[in-house]
Amino acid sequence: ETQLQGLEGLKEMVSTATFGHLSIQLEFYSNVNIDQALDDVRIKVDDAKGELPLDSKEPVIKEINVALFPVMVVTLSGLVDENVLYAAATQLKDRIEALPGVLEVNIQGKREQTAEIIINPSRMDNYGLSLTQVGQLLANNSLLVATEDIDNAAGHFGVKIPGRIQDIQGLMNLPVKVDGEDVVLFKDIAVGRLAFKDRATSARVNGEQAVALEIKKRIGANIIETLDEVRSITEEAKPLLPDGIHVGVIQDESKQIKTMLNDLFNSVLVATLLVMILILGSLGLRSSTLVGLAIPGAFLMGIMALSMLGYTLNMVVLFALILSVGMLVDGAIVVIEYADRRLAEGAEPKIAYGDAAKRMAWPIIASTATTLAVFLPLLFWPDTVGEFMKFLPLTLLFTLSASLIMALIVLPAAGKVLGRAGHHNEGALTTIKAAENGDFEQLTGFSSGYVRVLRTALLNPIKVTVGVLLSVVAAFIIYGFAGHGAEFFPDVDADVAMVDVRARGNLSIAERETLVKEVEYAIFDMAEIDAIYTSVFVRAPMGGQESSPPDLIGRLQIELIDWQSRRPAKDILEEIEQRTEHLAGIIIETRKKEGGPGGGADIQLQMTSRNDDNIVSMLEQVRVMFEQDDELKDLRDDRALEGVEWQINVDREKAVRYGASVSEVGSLVRMVTGGQILTQFQPDYADEELDILLRYPNGQRDIDLFQTLNIQTAKGTIPISNFVTRKAIPRSGDIVRLDGNRRYMMTANVAAGINPTDKIIELGEKIKTLDWQAAEVMPVFRGDFEKQAETGIFLATAFGVAIFLMMTILVTQFNSFYQAGLIMSAIVLSVAGVLMGLLIRGEPFGVVMSGVGVIALAGIVVNNNIVLIDTYNQMKQEGMNAIDAALRTGAVRMRPVLLTAVTTIVGLMPMVLQWNIDIIHQTFSIGAPSSQWWTQLSTAIVGGLTFATVLTLILTPCLLVLRDRKNDKIEAQDEAKS
Repeated sequence: ETQLQGLEGLKEMVSTATFGHLSIQLEFYSNVNIDQALDDVRIKVDDAKGELPLDSKEPVIKEINVALFPVMVVTLSGLVDENVLYAAATQLKDRIEALPGVLEVNIQGKREQTAEIIINPSRMDNYGLSLTQVGQLLANNSLLVATEDIDNAAGHFGVKIPGRIQDIQGLMNLPVKVDGEDVVLFKDIAVGRLAFKDRATSARVNGEQAVALEIKKRIGANIIETLDEVRSITEEAKPLLPDGIHVGVIQDESKQIKTMLNDLFNSVLVATLLVMILILGSLGLRSSTLVGLAIPGAFLMGIMALSMLGYTLNMVVLFALILSVGMLVDGAIVVIEYADRRLAEGAEPKIAYGDAAKRMAWPIIASTATTLAVFLPLLFWPDTVGEFMKFLPLTLLFTLSASLIMALIVLPAAGKVLGRAGHHNEGALTTIKAAENGDFEQLTGFSSGYVRVLRTALLNPIKVTVGVLLSVVAAFIIYGFAGHGAEFFPDVDADVAMVDVRARGNLSIAERETLVKEVEYAIFDMAEIDAIYTSVFVRAPMGGQESSPPDLIGRLQIELIDWQSRRPAKDILEEIEQRTEHLAGIIIETRKKEGGPGGGADIQLQMTSRNDDNIVSMLEQVRVMFEQDDELKDLRDDRALEGVEWQINVDREKAVRYGASVSEVGSLVRMVTGGQILTQFQPDYADEELDILLRYPNGQRDIDLFQTLNIQTAKGTIPISNFVTRKAIPRSGDIVRLDGNRRYMMTANVAAGINPTDKIIELGEKIKTLDWQAAEVMPVFRGDFEKQAETGIFLATAFGVAIFLMMTILVTQFNSFYQAGLIMSAIVLSVAGVLMGLLIRGEPFGVVMSGVGVIALAGIVVNNNIVLIDTYNQMKQEGMNAIDAALRTGAVRMRPVLLTAVTTIVGLMPMVLQWNIDIIHQTFSIGAPSSQWWTQLSTAIVGGLTFATVLTLILTPCLLVLRDRKNDKIEAQDEAKS
């Protein structure tokens, strides 16, 4: 900690010290170069090595990269010998690691092999042998001896001394003592064998003993192709494996990705078809064909740009394409519609499309630029949430820029080839001409009704404005009372869930396995469970993104059947909790696998202080508060678990009198526990050296042996009980420090139907009644709540930057702060539509998804206002009064405004309703996990855009008239006076 705390760019340092292990997790700010940070950490750790204990292992430094987590788990299970299972797993691992897309394969559940020397304590005492002598003997007789070649008159020869022990037999034949003519061999005092280290973990698949191969892919490798190759290798290996071994595949990420990509591809196709049908009905075949070219053209250019940057296709990119479908055609619709009018007037296609591109260039460029300005700040989104969501702004920036090229360059060029003078949509052209000439009596249908409503609104602009503002305020009030709260990330169904089994006490590995098996038996017959991968631990695993509870004894990773054939995962987990609630002595926690950047317990209260006793006191008070809340479950904290440890006290003064030391006592104790490592040797069949462990016989390894052990000293054989005592003490817990301060965590989950954010706010008010300042303890809610606050701050900042950029563009375009402000007001007012959309859909306000939806909406709603106000200004320049100009503008722009808005809304509606329409396979489903990701974002845009479209067609003309009507009166008075 002392060496690392001064690292540049360090955001947070969490140190966890447990028995025989220390982990320091460093988090850097997002703008720090991670490769440079790793180099800096290595330098600091090298500086600290000199102060570490002499017998500590070499520190390991590695990057925690979520992209390097396992993407598939291959399991080998069966009632076969451990050696056979491990050998098969090793061979399969070597074949899988040879694949170019596989980074590495880790074998879980495999015990490390050792050479175990079981000594006979009485024989060692009889021969007067000490551990020091035996260890020195092995070290001196298992060496790689370096020699030189000999060169003399007889020639040049190499000289070798084969000093390495290569098998157990050679080890046991080593002489350990010479007594006159008699030589005592190692086999006279011990029995040697190849064995495995004591079991610290175990694994089972569907109830059978197993090992698991966790496969990590290389960054940038195609996950679907890579895992298909892994499956192919496992299928080829099945006939070659020993009888009794079953090979299975669980947690296959490619399966979910294939399903999600297929669903999203279908959504892109459906959205595109819906938009094309809508355009076809409005513009006719030729014009809709030209407009339709904008979609695949922009898609192609956008995907090519992403590919050139080294990005691959993923679900965020695909959703961005769905989102952009309706936006891509906006510019094309405006250009093609104007060209249609010129063609109807008899202009040649070259002239018609050229004039359309020139006339509409600035409005389209301005509207596209404002949309791009909205998404630009999202590129600088930090942390894991930003890494997850960055593909949305990237894809939209590329595709919308491409749509600009399509609208102003490609489509006019194509129109020159496909268009013919006089070919136009007669009905649409008649309507536009009547609107331009002010001959509103010729209008029919929706256009006629809209003009009547607009005329009434223009005559009462103040009333309309006040009415809209009151509606917006009412929407906020209604949502405040009837809304579903806020959440960090969408609650999406998952195919993988976890059941954590917790228990306290000094439980052996066998006792832990028994308790975990009871949980397995309780849920084994559930038809909705496809596979169960069980792990049992002596010590809870450390590291990764989330620490495990210290009393975790086992974890069941459950793979569920396809979502269409089962209940939601949360309902299945509730049943698992009900099925296991009768099991005594254990605590069950369930959670589904998180697919996004969020995760962990719903409530995570962190307490830090320099005073350990003060934190524990405050923690106990908070625990009482939490336990009294019926809406909380799965409470746990970091305090030491109940249990005992044995402390071996050495009276140093007495030990010295007998010629003994603490080090020698420690060696004896290790022979009773994990074994005393004497040296290493490498058999011919092994790739790595094996530890040679000196141990007491298995039946004698218990705590009572400490009273009967003897130690060899210069004064003879001495019982260690002469200077050693044993004492049972309370178990010590892990020591966790945050930036040098002691840290404790209090975590809990909320009951079904309770919003975690609302509950945290409620608990925050409760704990304020405690005197934290006097105790010098700092409480902070971490986890998703903290990320939610950080994300909210970033999105608010990004929104502010986007507003500034948009305002700059609009003022430059219209040379009017009033008109620019009028356009921007639609953004604020459209938030009411967002809230109403979420309320109708029954969705909470997602900080990430709904927040991005509001920002995306800002870029969409301004487009129609820009084109509408541009047309209004042109009519004003022709000398029309404000009301007449506004009325004619509304009538002329109604169709393109509705068309551009409805195309976006229609394109997103399947995502809002969670519909998945597979046109190719002719299937239909509702509620697929792939659509659950984007419901909040889609709903925010559709709700806001629907409300904003009404504002554009009614409120915007009223606000234009509200200012210009007064100016018209002043001009009229001036003309009358003159």
